Amino acid sequence: MKRSIIVLLFTISFAAALEVGSLSSTARNRTVVDVKPDEKDVEQDARLLQIPEGYRKNLHWDLVLDSVGKNGSLITWQSGNPQYISDRGKLLKLSPRGESKVKVVMTATITARTAKRTKTFNIEVANEEPRFDGYLFAYFEGSGPGEKQEQLRFAASADGIHWQALNNNEPIIPSDKISETGGIRDPHILRGEDGKIFYIVATDMLTVKNGWDTNPGIVMLKSKNLTDWSSHGYIDLAKTYPDKFANVKWVWAPQTIYDPAAGKYLVYFTVRYKDNPSLDFYCAYANKSFTGFEAEPQLMFKPKYGAIDGDIIYKDGLYHFFYKGNTKNEEGREIQNGIQQAVGKTLEGPWAETFKYVDAYSERHVPVEGSGIFKLNNSNTYILMYDMYTSHRYEFQRSDDLFKFSTTPQSFTKNFNPRHGTVMSITAEEAVRLNHKWGAVPSQLLNDTAKK
Repeated sequence: MKRSIIVLLFTISFAAALEVGSLSSTARNRTVVDVKPDEKDVEQDARLLQIPEGYRKNLHWDLVLDSVGKNGSLITWQSGNPQYISDRGKLLKLSPRGESKVKVVMTATITARTAKRTKTFNIEVANEEPRFDGYLFAYFEGSGPGEKQEQLRFAASADGIHWQALNNNEPIIPSDKISETGGIRDPHILRGEDGKIFYIVATDMLTVKNGWDTNPGIVMLKSKNLTDWSSHGYIDLAKTYPDKFANVKWVWAPQTIYDPAAGKYLVYFTVRYKDNPSLDFYCAYANKSFTGFEAEPQLMFKPKYGAIDGDIIYKDGLYHFFYKGNTKNEEGREIQNGIQQAVGKTLEGPWAETFKYVDAYSERHVPVEGSGIFKLNNSNTYILMYDMYTSHRYEFQRSDDLFKFSTTPQSFTKNFNPRHGTVMSITAEEAVRLNHKWGAVPSQLLNDTAKK
């Protein structure tokens, strides 16, 4: 009897061991099969791998290179000209000004165990920018008769610090010709990707007539020479996109930036709804004529406590998103506000908020808004400027890395009282053209031009 029991137990144990071993072997095999991309996976990853046309045709950003395929295969890269682009996609050098663009072949190797494929991309490195000799400031006025303040004006400078209003500080184009409300605020000016077209967007708003309760949307302008802004349109968000924006209250401070991933111009702005106090950033791509949007705007970035007056600039692989933000306590009451920033690797985000204030006035509870960032010509220094709207002052701080800023603010020298605007670099030829149309370009800038 004992012998029978022992045999039976041995048989059961042996069978169980076999079953466990079989299951373990099956599990191991299944694991290997599940994670092993086969030849078709590698082929599919190679087919799906892309570098957007905006990067390929005129590269002046770092490349964003995938390292893992959709199916898990590994991707490594090799540059055909590491003097210009590193194997990791970092742009090291621009093509010489006035010469043909340097072409660099980037080779991707897609592998998974023994399966391997290669794919090449031809990259044209952008030329060095033209020599910029001065600056143009687009703004609206903060003093004088109320009915004339919310109009587009220009000022010029040789050094970005000392400014003179053009056209005797009169509007360069009447707001009632370009807007729905008859007023514009917060103008943003941008040099196009080809360097030949200029774009302006602005808030469509006339507070002297309609107050602050609501505004309809955005004004859009385009020019080939900075002096004639004949192509224009405006967007009433509630009328154009009623499904999402029928209840919109504010559409504020639009700006435009070229998105190389899409090869298009992205317009972004703050939106607030009538039944919701949140202040969020929305965005949409401009149509080819720059008179409207391609599609309904989408949520771009939702700062924790809300924000207005966004301005984005690219540097060293990061987009820096500056804006007027705030901090609230546990009861939801605002306890501090000022200029903050978020950073992201693409314009799609995600955006990482730093929650730090970069302006010199937030700790003193002195209000500022209208942050604008621009780079000084032939320099590594950036200027972060802001509108001190309660005192008719416009001040700035300096930075070389866009994270650390000078602690002592400086004031612009100017013969006008600007409200929230933006600055763009200009060439000597453009300065002469502006002076011919409106006069008052600083003599230093014109003298420097005459010497060339």
